[in-house]
Amino acid sequence: MEISQRALKMQSSPIRKLAKYADRAKLAGTHVYHLNIGQPDIKTPQCALDAVKNVGLDILAYSPSEGLKSLRTKLVSYYAEYGIDLSPDEIIITSGGSEAIMFAYMACLDSGDEIIVTDPSYANYMAFATSCGVVMKPVKTNIENGFRLPSMAEFEKQITPKTKAILICNPNNPTGYLYSKQEMRQIRDMVLKYDLYLFSDEVYREFIYTKQPYISAFHLEGLEDHVVLIDSVSKRYSECGIRIGALITKNKAIREAVMKFCQARLSPPLIGQLIAEASLSTPKEYMAEVYDEYLGRRNFLIDGLNRIPGVYCPTPMGAFYVMVQLPVDDTEKFCRWCLTDFTYEGATIMMAPGSGFYTNPEDGRHEVRLAYILNKEDLAKALVVLSKALEAYNK
Repeated sequence: MEISQRALKMQSSPIRKLAKYADRAKLAGTHVYHLNIGQPDIKTPQCALDAVKNVGLDILAYSPSEGLKSLRTKLVSYYAEYGIDLSPDEIIITSGGSEAIMFAYMACLDSGDEIIVTDPSYANYMAFATSCGVVMKPVKTNIENGFRLPSMAEFEKQITPKTKAILICNPNNPTGYLYSKQEMRQIRDMVLKYDLYLFSDEVYREFIYTKQPYISAFHLEGLEDHVVLIDSVSKRYSECGIRIGALITKNKAIREAVMKFCQARLSPPLIGQLIAEASLSTPKEYMAEVYDEYLGRRNFLIDGLNRIPGVYCPTPMGAFYVMVQLPVDDTEKFCRWCLTDFTYEGATIMMAPGSGFYTNPEDGRHEVRLAYILNKEDLAKALVVLSKALEAYNK
């Protein structure tokens, strides 16, 4: 018996594919500094933890397929703070932002349809495209100019009769790039010119390290029926494990299509929704402290990386990721080697190979993605380990 062609084409996650080597290293007594995955070490808000302890239900029942009305109503107020005007009916709760991406593809695209995406991009965008039979058409950005958005002419080179959508992440994972108002308007003009959907992943809106304003796809005039916004509570409240996200659109036909898939999977996680709803009452002071912590970590990590000979890292303006250029022949080999053959003072480092974030896996062979989700003391130690690893590997 043979497995499906879909399964054979499915990419392994660059974020998790080396986990078995990390597990073996830990069993051997090696401390592994995890910079491969966006799992913050910051404590979840107390109001969320209290919600876990005080569920107070006798039956853990299904919720509505679109999610709890109380959560969706509370989210309306949250988005209003960012100048996004919504009704509860325009918000559909999903099992993480990942399911929201999948449902957007499934509701708006047919097998063989094409999505334009900036390269590098979040690896799961490509994995979900493979799952749905959708083709990703990359518009390349590069580390030399900080992954700035290319001209619209570069986008137009990728447009074919099968092009149905543009997918952006703002602020960007994996690069940390933040789109300007001018760039967002260029994207709007492209969407309108070719009558496309705009899938906009805005999970990291809380983490913008510049005075440049956050521009949501919903802030762009004339795109009301084109935008599908992807969101998640995972990163802003440090609660990745509750698996609560949202698909948001003003397009009624899309919502009705998405609801068919929602009903097929029955309902999003009940307990996760209760925690997410409680999290929306997180004090402003908590969010300010978290912001300052990430800003400090970003500055510390960027400075440390660029002090290592041969290493180059541009300064990201958002999220908590960086793409880093390393002086090695192949970062896929180097990242695995760090876990299987190298330790320094009983420790090693786990990174996500850069090639996994590119549509063409031959690209990004000299890059890694790092997540600054560890405290500065651990980041300092991880930087030493990385420096020593590069010295040893290149010998």
